[in-house]
Amino acid sequence: MIQPSTKKRIVVGLLADDQEFQRLQGDDARVAGKRHGFDVEVLYAANNAVAQIQQLFKYIKGPAEERPAAIIVETVVGEGLERVARSAAAAGIGWILINRRVSYLEALRREYPNLPVSVVSTDQVEVGRIQARQFRAIIKSGRGSVLYIQGPSDTSAARERLQGAREGLSGSNITLSILDGSWTESSGEHAIQRWLRTKSSGNARPDVIGCQNDGMAIGARRALAAASSPELASLVLTGCDGLRDGGQRLVNMRHLAATVVTPSNTGPAMDLVARMLKTRQAPAAEVMLKPISYPTM
Repeated sequence: MIQPSTKKRIVVGLLADDQEFQRLQGDDARVAGKRHGFDVEVLYAANNAVAQIQQLFKYIKGPAEERPAAIIVETVVGEGLERVARSAAAAGIGWILINRRVSYLEALRREYPNLPVSVVSTDQVEVGRIQARQFRAIIKSGRGSVLYIQGPSDTSAARERLQGAREGLSGSNITLSILDGSWTESSGEHAIQRWLRTKSSGNARPDVIGCQNDGMAIGARRALAAASSPELASLVLTGCDGLRDGGQRLVNMRHLAATVVTPSNTGPAMDLVARMLKTRQAPAAEVMLKPISYPTM
C-alpha cells in the first residue's frame, strides 16, 4: 500500500491570476500553509487546461523526495482531471479538488485510503438560491426577466449555481435567459456584446443582469456603458464572490445591486490536509462551505 508523503510541500493549482477570487485563494493558501508549517507553491494556469496538466505533472513525475504531500486544485476543466488525479495518487500524493464534484473521487478514496483525497467546495446550489432571492427582492412586482451570465457549463460550480437559481425562482413569474461566460471580465463583456447584437431582433430589456461571479458582472457593466444608451446603462447587475475590496465594494458604490459572498476554499483544504497528515485519519469526502448574501436579502 502506498503511503502518503511525509514532506511538507503542498502544491496549489488555480485557474488564473487575473481573477480576483483566484488571487484571494492563492493568498489564503499561503497564509494557511504558513500556519501549518507547509512549503506552499501556488500555480496559475491562465485558464488553460493543457498548461495546468503540464504544471501538475511536473511535480507528480518529479523525484520522489521532491514530490508534494498533496495537490490542492481547482481544475480548468469541469471533469476534474481524473488521469492526473490517479497519477498523483499512484505517486503517493494526496488530491484535494476545489469547487468540483466528480464521479471518480469515491473510487480514488477507496483505492488510496492513506492519502488525503477529498473535495472542498462552497455550497454552489445555495449560491444560486441566494441569487434567486436577490432577483425576487430587486424585481418587486414579482414579474420580470433576468439575463443570467453563467460560467463554463462543463463545471459543476456553474451548473449547480444555475440549478439553485432555477429552484429559487420556481413558482415565480421571473424568467431566466442564459448567456455563456468563462468566469473572466472579458467573457462577461463579450456575452453582453453578443446579446446587444441580437437585441435589435426583438429581445426584450431584462429587469436584472445576474452574473455567476463579480468579474463577469464587471465586464457586463463595461459592455453596457460602451453601448451609450441611458436605458441600458440603468440596468441592474448582480454578481458572486463578494470580496471585501471586490464585489462588496462594488455594491457599496452601487455599481452592483448585490453579490454573494463565497469563502475561499484553499484555507479549509489546507486545514484538511494538515489534519490527515497529523492524525492519519481519512478526511471527510466533502467539506461544504456556506455562502451569504451581500447585502442581506
